[in-house]
Amino acid sequence: MNPSAHSPSILALSGGIGGAKLALGLTHAMPPEKLMIIGNIGDDFVHLGLNISPDLDTLMYTLSGKSDSDKGWGLANESWTVMQALEKMGGETWFKLGDMDLATHLERTHRLRAGVSLTEITSYFCQQFGIEARIIPVSNDRVHTIVETPDGDMTFQDYFVRERCKPTVSGLSFQGADKALPNPELIETLQNQSLQAVVICPSNPFLSIDPILAVRGVREELRACSAPVIAVSPIVGGNAVKGPTKKNLRELGHPVSATAIANYYRDFIDGFIVDIQDEATAQEIQKLDIAVKVSNTMMTDLTTKIELAQTVLNFSSCCGKCTKRFKEKDSPCGP
Repeated sequence: MNPSAHSPSILALSGGIGGAKLALGLTHAMPPEKLMIIGNIGDDFVHLGLNISPDLDTLMYTLSGKSDSDKGWGLANESWTVMQALEKMGGETWFKLGDMDLATHLERTHRLRAGVSLTEITSYFCQQFGIEARIIPVSNDRVHTIVETPDGDMTFQDYFVRERCKPTVSGLSFQGADKALPNPELIETLQNQSLQAVVICPSNPFLSIDPILAVRGVREELRACSAPVIAVSPIVGGNAVKGPTKKNLRELGHPVSATAIANYYRDFIDGFIVDIQDEATAQEIQKLDIAVKVSNTMMTDLTTKIELAQTVLNFSSCCGKCTKRFKEKDSPCGP
């Protein structure tokens, strides 16, 4: 039997909410068992003695149809009995954990302490949630996003949740990334000639995608990958769809534009999808030797998620017929 028959045809790099939306669309626009999603672990931390993986959980909850669509995180129809009791006892409640969500963290912690890898645990959870796509962490080792501010360094969750992204970000570092081993499944997939495309989901490039790229060897493998690498802009109409992306761009010295995101990824991407509101940036991005597709990127419901996913797949298929890096002026890929 051909080994490539069981290999992923599409590989997606994703953070939490924004990336999970596109990942969900992809599971409907293609055979879900042929999709592999690489989750960010820079947000992972130990809280109340529990190992918490926010982005992996958001991906799992979203793809299983169990997420709280209003909040964008956590589980729907959640109860908060434990948090309420903890608050009465004077415990830490700044990071909200619902009762059903706690079960995920309890079981993850139990299995990690028993020596089971994060990849194995995540795969097991996906089976329990009925998810056919493969969700795996970028590494089984620990990587911690550290937010540098004028007042000192902060852990990611202190910055993102406790302080609600208010501190000025002067820089970012990814503790442990230089020593972390990339997930073998990720490297094997990137090196597989049957891979059709790599998708960089519309997640925050600094807080969600960079922690993935920081793991040693990942960025280099993306550059060497024979499949086209397509990124979807998280900027729409000169603004961030959700989260602190706009604020982060400004504080780290970048213009708030789709062009700035494309330029930030330019060393490893081949194609870039911008929203129709940013059509004027298409020519600027093409000058970076990046193929551009203009499309609606606002994912407001399942239909628009699937439509964007189909656009990504069609664009990557088109780009796959062009030479790597799309240097040819007569490339069929275009707005």
